[in-house]
Amino acid sequence: MTQEQLQLIGYLGSALVGISMTMKSLLRLRLINVFGALTLLIYGLLIQAYPVAALNSLIVGIDIYYLIQMWQQKDYFKLLEVRPDSAYLKSFVEYYREGVAEYFPNYKIDPHPEDVAVFVLRNMVPAGALVVHQEGDKARVVLDFVIPGYRDFRAGRFLFEESAEFFRQRGITCFTSEPGIPRHEAYLKRMGFQARDGLYYRSITPASVVHDHGM
Repeated sequence: MTQEQLQLIGYLGSALVGISMTMKSLLRLRLINVFGALTLLIYGLLIQAYPVAALNSLIVGIDIYYLIQMWQQKDYFKLLEVRPDSAYLKSFVEYYREGVAEYFPNYKIDPHPEDVAVFVLRNMVPAGALVVHQEGDKARVVLDFVIPGYRDFRAGRFLFEESAEFFRQRGITCFTSEPGIPRHEAYLKRMGFQARDGLYYRSITPASVVHDHGM
């Protein structure tokens, strides 16, 4: 193996470790970091830099340990309904205003009697907030925001799949949403929304939420 090829391996490992540090999701951080550390481990062995190999083997072990802990963890989810003019909802939106503006640039707190507002609690932590404007049997998504660190789609699946009965009891049979930015549009598709006439639709059936699939 040439010196240039060895350097490319080292650069690749360093790049992966650096990219992992930019991840808001702890799961993604660990996944990318373990590949970066593994690459640097191989690099260290190839150039006989054993301290580098030893350090990265330790990092690989730590990452794998915490990844196993994450995958084995059974999170507790709960839906908490609040008033559309809830002071806590206002504070939540204000605190995460930059993230909210990124995904919902036109969103502003303007509660209506037809609005339904809920928090998704994950291990009793408010991981996300959903505000929909009910129009007959349809619910137009006004805000659907999950906080950084919890964007592994589990909150979205709980919201749109496991909580279907909550919305059916309020006469809601379908969600609609504008596509928004590309990342939000990808999230909608992941959550089972289907594009039609410039909007995305997701129906609720008596058994579950129909899906293909969500801070």
